[in-house]
Parts: sequence; structure tokens; C-alpha cells
Amino acid sequence: MEFAGFKHEAFAWFEELEANNNRAWFAEHRATYEHAVRDPLDELLELFADEIGGRVKLFRQHRDIRFSRDKSPYKTRTYGIVRERPQSLAPLYISLSAEGMFVGTGYYQLEPAQLGRFRDAVADAKAGPKLERAVDAARAGGVETFGEALKTAPRGYPKDHPRIALLRHRSLFAGRRLGPKARGITRQAAINHARATFDACGPMNAWLDAYVGAS
Repeated sequence: MEFAGFKHEAFAWFEELEANNNRAWFAEHRATYEHAVRDPLDELLELFADEIGGRVKLFRQHRDIRFSRDKSPYKTRTYGIVRERPQSLAPLYISLSAEGMFVGTGYYQLEPAQLGRFRDAVADAKAGPKLERAVDAARAGGVETFGEALKTAPRGYPKDHPRIALLRHRSLFAGRRLGPKARGITRQAAINHARATFDACGPMNAWLDAYVGAS
């Protein structure tokens, strides 16, 4: 089916799930999850897979609670990605929750070899400033960046490095959220938001592909 937007009932479903995170409630409201949340999200991801290339992966709603103190059986957000894109390793990520629709992209996880290349490129006098400009461009587009983890400089790098904030990252991704209106999020609003977010992150993704690459 063609993506028609996210109705208000999708976001109301998430609000109720947060208050009733149990198998009995989920089973009773599974139909709403399927037709208002899962299926429209899958359709939106498939729309972008057709547009930018790649394959869709929609993640399970069930949580892995084997090693968690929180035994709530379900995630309070539903999300998926467009991965294996022909022009970039950075996937397009879209999630739904009670707060609305979040769109993100970038390198969400860096393996040790990737992290080493990332830090070397950030520290490099030519490559590093390119990333600064790319991140500034993303933020100018209203996008927030994530992935800073260390409290100080990584081993082998000076604490007063001019790009110390980027050196503290263990990954680099970016995104922004679109809150629902009274009737939800329309088809065009969702598509426009995703495209604008993805475009704003284009220079950042290009840098990551050029200087970090695959694991």
C-alpha cells in the first residue's frame, strides 16, 4: 500500500503502551499497532528505499529482557532502517514514539578499526576541518548530532586539541524529531521532514564514507 501518513491513533497507542506495557494489553491492541504503526512505517521506509536505494529492515517490537532489570516486554518506540545503500554506508533511520517521528542517519556504531580511522581523520589538519564544516551544516539544518561519549581526550590525543569535542565521539550520527499534530503526521509532512533531515546530513555522511568506511 502507498504511505498515507501516521494517524493520531498511532501516537495515542504509544502513550497507552507506556502505561500498559504487558502482553495482555499488547495482544488486545495488536491490530492498532499493525495498521497504524508498523505498516505505515514500513511503507515510508520502502518509499525511501525505492528513492535512494537499499533494503528495509523493520525491527521487532519485543524487547530482549534476558539481561535487563527492566522486564517490560515491549519497546516504547517502533523503528526501522534503510540499509545497504549503493552510495553510502550510512543508513536512514526512522522511528515512531509518543513524541512523534524521529529521522536520523550516520554511523551509529564504530568498530575498533573504524574508530581508529575516525580519530585519525578528525585529528588530521586537512580532514578534520572538513568534518567540522559538515557537522556545522547539519546543525544549521536544525539537526542535532549524537555520539559523544568520552569525558576527556582519547588516549594518544592532546586534551587541548582544537577538535577535542569530535575526538570524544565513539560514533557520529544525527537527526531530528517531528512532533504530531492533532490529527497525527500527514504523508507530505513526514516525507518532507525525512528528506530535509537526510539532505542536511549529506556532507557528514560523505565524510564518514570517505575517511571511515566499512568495518
